[in-house]
Amino acid sequence: MKLVGISGALAGDKTSLAVNNVLVAAQLHDRTIQKELIDLREYEIEFSVGAALADYNDDTRAVVSKILSADFLVFGTPIYQASISGALKNLFDLLPENAFKYKVTGIVATGWSNNHFLVPEYQLKPILSYFKGLIPTGNVYIQNDSFNLESDEIINQTISERIQKLAEEMIYLQRGINNR
Repeated sequence: MKLVGISGALAGDKTSLAVNNVLVAAQLHDRTIQKELIDLREYEIEFSVGAALADYNDDTRAVVSKILSADFLVFGTPIYQASISGALKNLFDLLPENAFKYKVTGIVATGWSNNHFLVPEYQLKPILSYFKGLIPTGNVYIQNDSFNLESDEIINQTISERIQKLAEEMIYLQRGINNR
């Protein structure tokens, strides 16, 4: 199975690190899992204008192709102004309606304050559902003070445990879908 993680942040390292932690946890749980991190900072994704995918640049087509070919996915977003990142929303606008059918779609979000912990629940979950994604029960919200300021490593043990549980639940659910 191939697990693809998407970091929807265009600035900072926290979201990318959090998504990568889910990928690593999944591979530690099952060494046969192939993992790939798509960090949107490393690609020139064009702004969605409703055109056919073939009309977009190579980076845009490559990222969409990687997402569509994944067996399951984990999406990471920073929370800006009580919402998901514009870069991640733009990426969603490039995808076909059934992009996540029969795929588990996990959620990791990072934010400055605990005031925004429900943003993934009320904004990202409905989007993933629209694309027919199966959403695990254990999405992870990581407040900035859970990171080491110098290394950006997650230092909150509870958060690390929740990331591990998310990875395990995603694997369990995706295996169930694959074995139906």
